[in-house]
Amino acid sequence: MNRNIKAVLFDFGQTLVDSADGFRTAEKMAKETLFADIFGNQKAHRWDQFVSQYRAVRKAFHDRSNFSRPSIWQSVYERFGRKPKSRQLAAWERTYWETVKSKTRPFPETLQVLDALSRNYRLGLITNTQGQKAEGTHRIALFPQIERFFETIIVAGEGGLHPKPARRAFEAALEAMKILPAEAIYVGDDWRNDICGARDAGLQPVWLKHHSVRRNWPEGNGGVVVINDLRKLIEINRPLKEA
Repeated sequence: MNRNIKAVLFDFGQTLVDSADGFRTAEKMAKETLFADIFGNQKAHRWDQFVSQYRAVRKAFHDRSNFSRPSIWQSVYERFGRKPKSRQLAAWERTYWETVKSKTRPFPETLQVLDALSRNYRLGLITNTQGQKAEGTHRIALFPQIERFFETIIVAGEGGLHPKPARRAFEAALEAMKILPAEAIYVGDDWRNDICGARDAGLQPVWLKHHSVRRNWPEGNGGVVVINDLRKLIEINRPLKEA
């Protein structure tokens, strides 16, 4: 790890806060709602087919860094030759995000770590919008106790800025903080968006595989610092384990 680090930049979801239960619950509700609306009384024995198509559509959108729930759901409808009502999708999206928000909690060590790091390093945040149309609605605003630590917050996907893993999202943060890529590390949980994105932009990535998160982690391709608890960042100038 480079000892000339001036700044530590973070992802938000599943890095500083745990939203796993919220997303699982919201996704389950969304699938059940769409399934009932698409098939109505003809839904017997169609669930497996529906879930397969739903997951395929969602993966295709996520692979393009498009996280708009209404767009995903509309595409699911089209797979089954149906056309949804836009007002209905908007209402379901509001319910979806309220569910996620209600079940989002900071990791137990988050505030302790941010406080400790802020004494020696400048802190920034680079997070993707989750596809909401309105700007300024990211969940970070619900956590002022976290938000206050960051001098720069970039919500990629808003204001014409392409979402991670696009390099521009990382470059925008570096420019705002007036630091070089080699002077910053970036901590995130997502291999493609966070680790590959940060590495491609010249930052030093740290992959958080938090010990409390139930998840099938991708393999990655080695050469990346891996931690399972944010507290390991407090001594970032000491050698950390590389995968």
